[in-house]
Amino acid sequence: MKGLPGGILSGIRIVEFEGLGPAPFCGMLLADLGADVILIERKGGVDAGAAAIFKRGKRSIALDLKGQAGRNIAADIVATADALIEGMRPGVMERLGLGPDGMRARNKRLVYGRLTGWGQDGPLAHAAGHDINYVSLSGAAWYAGAGGVAPTPPPTLVGDVGGGSLYLAIGILAGVLKARETGEGCVVDAAIVDGSAHMMNLLYSLRAADRLPDERGQSLVDGAHFYASYQCADDQWISIGPLESKFYSELLERLGLQHDAAFANQFDRDKWPDLKQRFAALFKAKTRDEWVERLHGTDVCFAPVLTPGEAAKNEHMRARNILRDIGGVLQAAPAPRFDGETPPDPRPMPSPGQHAEEILAEIGVDDRAIAAWREDGTF
Repeated sequence: MKGLPGGILSGIRIVEFEGLGPAPFCGMLLADLGADVILIERKGGVDAGAAAIFKRGKRSIALDLKGQAGRNIAADIVATADALIEGMRPGVMERLGLGPDGMRARNKRLVYGRLTGWGQDGPLAHAAGHDINYVSLSGAAWYAGAGGVAPTPPPTLVGDVGGGSLYLAIGILAGVLKARETGEGCVVDAAIVDGSAHMMNLLYSLRAADRLPDERGQSLVDGAHFYASYQCADDQWISIGPLESKFYSELLERLGLQHDAAFANQFDRDKWPDLKQRFAALFKAKTRDEWVERLHGTDVCFAPVLTPGEAAKNEHMRARNILRDIGGVLQAAPAPRFDGETPPDPRPMPSPGQHAEEILAEIGVDDRAIAAWREDGTF
């Protein structure tokens, strides 16, 4: 099997059926870590080119899945894989004859990964939706915004990526470990509504301790003056978050407020609105760069709020080589890191069908059959 040389997942083969958003992101993550991810694309699809960061590191074969020959080829490729990724609505893969029962009958070790918004069952299983809908229903969007304003979760991050892609990746890897021990694969039902709800458990811990009321703008993480973003004199923004008393004390000292009695009781909820206004006026008096000069690198839990372009130029981001311009496209490096090594640049994004012949050869298709399928438009 191919894979990123030296990658932690080298030797694991994943077959990904072309889809949108979170499923391709999961495949990218696994490819970043060294897995051999074979992307089965739609024959005649549009080449997104350099914009298709989610395709990086994968090998591509484009098949006509409307025809039986294309479906047969897809099934033959899946028969060689450790895992499969699909992000279709429930029932679509079954109608193609590529559902989990048939695929696992041929490859009992296969981990069949399914990523949807609402899950494979339940009243909403067949309804359309997007990230904002899934995290709204799960409760994960509720605290995304101050009291009195619309909840606004960051696009794709909480639902599609956090509750979807990452949970599918964990599920696939757990399934592969199980299959290697027992010889039996499994079906992974990764629903964004499930994963985004699960991500709330840290906040539910606060709620259980009566420290996170259902009313927005009343808790440590969405109402306190010491855990917020503030606008500066140049209309840029900074963030502070000294939840711990020792860090809060350092912030007050660096702001010259250590002797101001109004700030003495950090957790006096009744004072938070007034103190937030005072902080807002204070931070508005200087530019973001001036606050960076005063607070950067200290224990006050501070960071400027940067645009992606600014983040790429930031000293810390550059030191860790996190954001990279690869072929004129700004993209984030693979993560996480292993043994302290800076990850290499990911492999490039393939054009649709770029690796068709080598993939077919790997599964034992002879040159004559490859030529015939190319001629009749199967790939």
